[in-house]
Amino acid sequence: MSVWNPENIRDVAESVGIVNLHNEVTENLARDVEYRIAQVLEEALKFMRHSKRTTMTTQDVSHALRVLDVEPLYGYESTRPLRFGEASLGPGQPLFYVEDEEVDFEKLINAPLPKVPREISFTAHWLAVEGVQPSIPQNPTAAESRNLELLSKGPNANSTLAAMSGTNVAVKPLVKHVLSKELQLYFEKVCGAFLDSSEEYRTSGYASLREDPGLHQLVPYFVQFIAEKVTHSLKDIFALTQVMHMTEALVQNKSLYVDPYVASLIPPILTCLIGRQLGGNADLTEQFALRDLAASLLGLIGKKYSHSSHALKPRLARSCLKTFLDPAKPFGAHYGAVIGLHSVGGSEAVRVLILPNLATYSNNLLGDGLADDNPRRPEAERVLEALLAVLGTLREGCLPQVNGHVPQVTEDVREQLTGRVGDIIAARIAEGGEVQLAQAILEA
Repeated sequence: MSVWNPENIRDVAESVGIVNLHNEVTENLARDVEYRIAQVLEEALKFMRHSKRTTMTTQDVSHALRVLDVEPLYGYESTRPLRFGEASLGPGQPLFYVEDEEVDFEKLINAPLPKVPREISFTAHWLAVEGVQPSIPQNPTAAESRNLELLSKGPNANSTLAAMSGTNVAVKPLVKHVLSKELQLYFEKVCGAFLDSSEEYRTSGYASLREDPGLHQLVPYFVQFIAEKVTHSLKDIFALTQVMHMTEALVQNKSLYVDPYVASLIPPILTCLIGRQLGGNADLTEQFALRDLAASLLGLIGKKYSHSSHALKPRLARSCLKTFLDPAKPFGAHYGAVIGLHSVGGSEAVRVLILPNLATYSNNLLGDGLADDNPRRPEAERVLEALLAVLGTLREGCLPQVNGHVPQVTEDVREQLTGRVGDIIAARIAEGGEVQLAQAILEA
């Protein structure tokens, strides 16, 4: 005997046009319906227990039907359990129905009205300005950004671990930066003009990159081009020089916001300033001209962007000082370090960083470099000239000595000067009669 009444099966069969249904068939169908109902109830009980509830709801049954791949029931779902009432139609034929909740009409009329929903409105906000997100309520806060950075990334990332840690996992689609055909053509033309042999084309490209507005989308591409060209053209002095001119044009363009890309521009400039070998077998004059250009560009960047990064100037000065104090570096790198320190820090950097190390540097390196049989003597001469030039900035603010006599450096002053800057530099200052410079060095 089955719990499900076979007469219900017969009623359903007659409703679809099947009149003569065998008794054995109705009994088998009744047992199958009973099994299916029990299966649905078992799955619904699982959802009820996992929800920490003791009352089954219609949502549990809907979830069970979905898990069993059965077409879900249509209608409204309620989070409250249904209350069934029982009505008797006769002996042994009870009828169950869903009891409707009785509502007091007076209470319904006197109840406060619900809040009026807001009208649909649209607003706009800046998601990012030149690559920097402003601090507004619509954008994520710094704490939320740090949580997103801590999430596991990559194709093998486990999102379940992130969910267990309490962070919301959001999968963002990849966004590609699409440039218009006009900007792509402009980028190719400008890069080709800077490396062209015609001076007219180079001048036109420099003027365009320095003054044209509307080039914001091309700034990261120009920065990448500069870095790659310096990396792969260390033996081409012409390419290195033109790339530095391109960097100068980018920095001097008033309509471009280059602050986020300064950290990427500095390594190519430092390479052209304190690199070990630049241009291969190029002329010595061209190599030092490139270092001069890189030093002036480094000073321009330090002056223009030091307000946005307070550690910019100290980091640049530290890199140049490290090269200047390295005896294994060639004289060309020392020359770039000296003029780089002066460009970044001015006379104060000369007084604090260069002057205390001059005696050791002059006695150990310049003495050997200025020997007659040393093939590096022209480079050592350039370093000596650069040191005398930057030391000359210490005279700023000193009053000239006017007493009617030709100024000369006495032996006593020369001895003190030798102890401060070494014998070679002291001899050059004494031979030039730079009394004011000697006094400024001794007082520094």
